[in-house]
Amino acid sequence: MSSGWVAAPPVFPAAFTPPAYACDTHSHVFGPPSDFPPSHPSVYDLPEATADCHRAFLNQLGLQRGVLTQPAPYGADPSAMLAAIGASQGSLRGVAVADATIDQEALARWKQGGIDGLRFTEMKSPSGEPYPGSVGFGALKALAPAMRELGIHAQLWAPLATLADDLPDLLNLGVPLVLDHMAMAGPEPDIDTPSIQKILDLTSNEDLWVKLVVCRLGRPDQTPTPAIRRLHDAFLAARPDRMVWGSDWPYVRLSPSPDAGRMLDIFAQWVNDTSLIHRVLVDNPKSLYTFGDTDSHD
Repeated sequence: MSSGWVAAPPVFPAAFTPPAYACDTHSHVFGPPSDFPPSHPSVYDLPEATADCHRAFLNQLGLQRGVLTQPAPYGADPSAMLAAIGASQGSLRGVAVADATIDQEALARWKQGGIDGLRFTEMKSPSGEPYPGSVGFGALKALAPAMRELGIHAQLWAPLATLADDLPDLLNLGVPLVLDHMAMAGPEPDIDTPSIQKILDLTSNEDLWVKLVVCRLGRPDQTPTPAIRRLHDAFLAARPDRMVWGSDWPYVRLSPSPDAGRMLDIFAQWVNDTSLIHRVLVDNPKSLYTFGDTDSHD
């Protein structure tokens, strides 16, 4: 288990200048420890990535919007996330965690506070057990009616094979589904394998979205492999209107920590199309998340 709290990793600016209202759709806040201690044991050291640190992180990258994803050690307590969203003047939204016992009134309060999604996890910790505080796909099936009514989507973090097997049934729930980390396809994904082809085919469904987050597919100290780029390109070619970008800052369980600015530069270099970059960084996040009239930047 975790040995405690550590400093958040440094952030260096990107060479690329993002368009106005660009959004990082996958990052996290932790702490401060005195205000927001974890509610579950952690399998990693907790970075002190407070709301102020997160704001500085976005500013350093030239991003004006962000979507926070609930870390497993906070379980179903979104207090740290809601506080960051509340202080953001409309520039942040969140993806929380809930199990099947939550009632619709509580979900409605979360939605009002800026929670647009719930995360469901089938990835296992290094010990082979579920991450303490995580919630699996079974809860999604139970919560789907309430999520549909409130306009809350599901974010899925699972192994590639699990996603390929389960997505057809989950898409029948009528809840938008967002795949974490490019479907966890690994450092040398072969886009011709049946699992990847099945997921690429399923992107024809209006309810399936993909986060173009590459740092968990290869080694964090190396440039993503050509195979990762081919998968990145294949997702963009399949459904450019259903792709969003994320950094995954502050990079828990990754050593050394990736450089977020470099991750943004790699995305811009790979896409190399101003219109498509704008779609992924600005237009698509505004469609998936409830940025809009309440955003003080608009």
